[in-house]
Amino acid sequence: MTDLRTLAREAAADHVGLGAFNVIQLEHATALVQGAERAGRPVVLQISQNAVKYHGALEPVLAATLAVARGASVPVVVHLDHAEDTDLIRRAVELGVHSVMYDGSHLDYEANVATTAEMVRFCHDAGVVVEAELGEVGGKDGVHAPGARTDPEEAAAFVGATGVDLLAVAVGSSHAMTTRDAVLDVELIGALADRLDVPLVLHGSSGVSDAGMQAAIAAGMTKINVSTHLNQVMTGAVRRVLEGENPPVDPRKWMAPARQAVADEVARLLSLYGAAATAGQRPA
Repeated sequence: MTDLRTLAREAAADHVGLGAFNVIQLEHATALVQGAERAGRPVVLQISQNAVKYHGALEPVLAATLAVARGASVPVVVHLDHAEDTDLIRRAVELGVHSVMYDGSHLDYEANVATTAEMVRFCHDAGVVVEAELGEVGGKDGVHAPGARTDPEEAAAFVGATGVDLLAVAVGSSHAMTTRDAVLDVELIGALADRLDVPLVLHGSSGVSDAGMQAAIAAGMTKINVSTHLNQVMTGAVRRVLEGENPPVDPRKWMAPARQAVADEVARLLSLYGAAATAGQRPA
């Protein structure tokens, strides 16, 4: 089985990014794998707690995504994303998920540490990798408000206390951005990468430009989460078909070009992340 911890550590050592993209429907999963195969790069297929709510249950969407992953010719990790519900994490592990992201960023620091450590122990006993997120002290603006920043010393203490395998940090990105003009704190990314011994995760990457993302990866960012940007690509392709003459009623007629558009963009993004090392590695 492909291991997220191993893939992320290999990517960090090579100064390249590991693309992680969200699955909402089966077409997302097949498009993401198609794009990864074209780029010849590993990929993480993420199912969020919100996507589980949309489907009404975890098992159907997880089973389908795991099946797509098994048929891939490149390494594929199936990951439970932004899970605040610890029972959902336990069920995902039971059903064979490869890794989970426990999101305790809404909690105060002590509660986040305690619950994250509990989830790490449970998941590691089952051979499942754990990503976590460290909230802003006091949670005043939320971990991914543009002004939120993760303190390297607090992050090091959090990793030591919990045993997490990857850590999502706040460095200037924000969830659900539909423009790509977020300004990342590249100096802070470098400081976090130097201080921590686990790979860094960037949530809210849809709002970051290509050049900004390459700079972030060169500075030490590893796992790159993208959802909204690919949803824009998919929706735009659907809209072009349905706004044309004689729009089809067969959903395959508008989902096929949408799936292809996502696959094309995934291949482009993964190639971009994989080329980050040549765009300027961090100094030794």
